[in-house]
Amino acid sequence: MSWLARHRRLAFAAICTLWTGVVFVGHFFPTLPFISMPWRGEQSFEDTLRREGRKTAARDDFIFLGIDQQSEQLDAVGSEEIAGNRAFELMTERPFPWSREIWVLLLDRLFGAGARLVIFDLVFNNPNDGDPAFRAALDRYQDRVVVGMNIDTQNNTQIVLPNAQLIPSPAQTDDRVGFVNYWNDEIDGKLRAARFFTSERQLAGVAPVSGDEVFTSMSARVLTKLGRSADIPQDQRDHLFRFSSNDAYPPFPLWQVFHPAFWKANYADGAIFKDKVVIVGASSQIRHDFIVTPLNPATPGPAVHLQVMAATEAHEFLRQTPTRVMLGLVLLAGIIGWGLIPFLRRPILSLFSLIAIAVIYLAIGRLAYDRSGFLLASVPVLSTLLLCGVSTLGIDYAIERMEKLRTRRTLERYVSKNLVKEILENPRGYYNSLTGSRIPATMLFSDIVGFTTLSEKADEKELVRQLNEYLTAMTDVVFQNDGTLDKFIGDGIMAVWGNVKSQGVTKDAKAAAHAALGMRRELLRLNNGWKTEGRMTLGMGIGINHGEVLAGNIGSQDRADLTVIGNAVNLAARLEGLTRVYGMDILVGTAAADLIRDEFHLRSVARAQVKGTTEPVDVFTIVEARTAALDQELLIWLETYEEGICRFRDRDFTLGKILFSRFLEFYPEDSLARMYLERSLEYEKTPPDEAWNAVEVFEKK
Repeated sequence: MSWLARHRRLAFAAICTLWTGVVFVGHFFPTLPFISMPWRGEQSFEDTLRREGRKTAARDDFIFLGIDQQSEQLDAVGSEEIAGNRAFELMTERPFPWSREIWVLLLDRLFGAGARLVIFDLVFNNPNDGDPAFRAALDRYQDRVVVGMNIDTQNNTQIVLPNAQLIPSPAQTDDRVGFVNYWNDEIDGKLRAARFFTSERQLAGVAPVSGDEVFTSMSARVLTKLGRSADIPQDQRDHLFRFSSNDAYPPFPLWQVFHPAFWKANYADGAIFKDKVVIVGASSQIRHDFIVTPLNPATPGPAVHLQVMAATEAHEFLRQTPTRVMLGLVLLAGIIGWGLIPFLRRPILSLFSLIAIAVIYLAIGRLAYDRSGFLLASVPVLSTLLLCGVSTLGIDYAIERMEKLRTRRTLERYVSKNLVKEILENPRGYYNSLTGSRIPATMLFSDIVGFTTLSEKADEKELVRQLNEYLTAMTDVVFQNDGTLDKFIGDGIMAVWGNVKSQGVTKDAKAAAHAALGMRRELLRLNNGWKTEGRMTLGMGIGINHGEVLAGNIGSQDRADLTVIGNAVNLAARLEGLTRVYGMDILVGTAAADLIRDEFHLRSVARAQVKGTTEPVDVFTIVEARTAALDQELLIWLETYEEGICRFRDRDFTLGKILFSRFLEFYPEDSLARMYLERSLEYEKTPPDEAWNAVEVFEKK
């Protein structure tokens, strides 16, 4: 991980190169699973633009007459209405396809109403009744009618033409005949493009050559008759076009054209067809003339013809991003994904920048589609950008986390763990605390008893090793109890509760007391281990005090420490020194004792006035936590000891002597009780003056 941190940019470049290469491979090998997904997704994205983006405006001069279910069954018309109506008679005398006389009637009615052009999206390939009359009508309206032919690619590319009784051979060259086919996408079967010209060589997968017989589409025939041949692309390529909305050309039922009441009510006696282009084709489900498009999985074929013609007249063709440009954009996305994260070096800003770039790019793609019909390559480009960006961002975040963890561990070797946590997790609060403030805090000072003498006798390397073991164990106890390691003072430790983050004065004081007991237990464990190894054992003194202190970043301009100063701090240090005088390993000041006595068994030690103070304090030692398993007999005799202290301070030295003697009968090694017994005997013989108040004054530190 350290190598990765040092060569961050090189590692990011390798990752981005990998992802860019994967996207490149997907373009050249579209059948590969997973790898080709961005390119397959591009088509789906383009379909989304077709659905959500701008549409080709619907032409109000295009009308779709649909051969629907009602037209085929004619069950909405009564027998009386059928009688005498030649069209209805032809539609009921046999199922579809009807006698072609009906198309003669339709052409006469539509052109009589002023229709501009009529298109039959039908292939009249088989002979049928009424063909002579229909041929006469097709000849009569030759410049205003178009019929379909079909190119059957399923059966060795057969050309299905109208029968020769309608249009003589070669029908495919007649300007009234155009192929009705569209070639859907081979991958998903959707129609996205229109082909206006084709040839048998092209259909066979062979490049067209000059001299090939070229077939013309029905749309091209219609546009030519409308005088818009200049709008038709003069090649054999498939042209992507902009669709109209799904409801642009709803089918009007064919049978209503022949019904007098509907002709008048719905078609204004034919006025609606004046100057209109009318396409006639199937709209019923049973005819299956539906085409799958990006907008609708069941678009009627005749409506597609109208959409193609509308798009062609409006020049609404779509252009895809050229391959070279597309691959160049993918490469550029990889470069941006590589450079963005190392340049910004802020994870949140980098993430929002990636999102912003993606959103802006998508907005540009939408504008390009709506304004100019340009399909800007998006999914492969954004896939590359996001894959590179998110990967590098993730690795950069991991590197930062590792570096932060390494920094944290390094700092914790020199600074208290809770202070490091506060600096890293709440830097603003920490920096505010550096300005200095008066706060209540609990201080703990610990020191090795007689270390100076020991250091003169012991081997230097061995002493340093033993001292490091001792300090490591003691500081671990401080950290376990949420204390701040203020500093090491030679072989001594200064710890504080409440300066960096307080849990409340009572909890802070109790945490300090638990830490003192933990240090007592750790020293016992260490000494037992050192004894078995033949090394010297150590003694320890601990002083605890609580009070108001000045906390802040104190020191010179070049070197400062977050520490606490004040009389309460000094008293804690003096109490640590008094542990030698009273033979107790832990001494607690009055303020701290008042906060912890409900959770700890305390024992009165003395009433002392240390150097630098004007008021005496009651000093206590911690016997053990109340939750610990203690000898109940000891607790009972400690009550005798405490009664003796009270009598001693009340100048009743005789009773005090008796009480201390009783205590010593059971605990003869107790130095504190022995000290008070000796003083009681002394004061019993020679009482102190009237000013005596049981306070011991210490002039030295």
